[in-house]
Amino acid sequence: MAGHSQFKNIMHRKGAQDAKRAKVFTKLIRELTTAARMGQPDPNTNPRLRAAIQAARAANMPKDTVDRAIKRGSGADGTDNYEEVRYEGYGPGGVAVIVEALTDNRNRTAGEVRAAFSKNGGALGETNSVSFMFDRVGEIVFPAAAASAEALFEGALEAGADDVQSDEDGHTVTCGQDDFAAVREALEAKFGEPKSAKLVWRPKTTTPVDGEKAETLLKMIDVLEDSDDVQTVYANFEISEDELRKLAS
Repeated sequence: MAGHSQFKNIMHRKGAQDAKRAKVFTKLIRELTTAARMGQPDPNTNPRLRAAIQAARAANMPKDTVDRAIKRGSGADGTDNYEEVRYEGYGPGGVAVIVEALTDNRNRTAGEVRAAFSKNGGALGETNSVSFMFDRVGEIVFPAAAASAEALFEGALEAGADDVQSDEDGHTVTCGQDDFAAVREALEAKFGEPKSAKLVWRPKTTTPVDGEKAETLLKMIDVLEDSDDVQTVYANFEISEDELRKLAS
């Protein structure tokens, strides 16, 4: 029975991993389609599409799947039309939350997002109700092998970036929203293709949460991220390492 139970457990975990991968692919396909629809289907002249293709490669998406998504977005194959929507609100403990979505049905997405907030002790607010607590910045991530921390710092400084954080996992370059395209182009020319390059919401300050509020907040974020319509969730929470270990146990 132990062997049987182990096999079932492996199958369950594999199924969960496959489902998670399918969710990631769904979100990436929507971004590829939208990027191609809003610009040229050529990544060399469409920075957003180039970033989407980079993200798809990082997720090991098959090239055929990438190509089909671009064709749909460019009108060559299908009529997919996703709309960009942003939702803002507060989660448990007064944590500010921004949800970015790509949807073909605003009512469905709004209902899902509202339910995720309300069922987990949060409250959905109006547009701009919490975004003032964040900075909109460019974030460009390079693998550690792209360059040394010193070389990346020097290159980022020359390109006009604001900050670089380097560790064993890689280098994260931050720049102003208006400088994003120029900084990305300069760094890509010098260090090669980044792991990711996108505009993000970075909190100006963080809100500490622990205990039940932290657990409920993480559950709410999981529910939001599980939606096919939701692309990214940003929040200004801070949870200590000790608290994370408690929640994981």
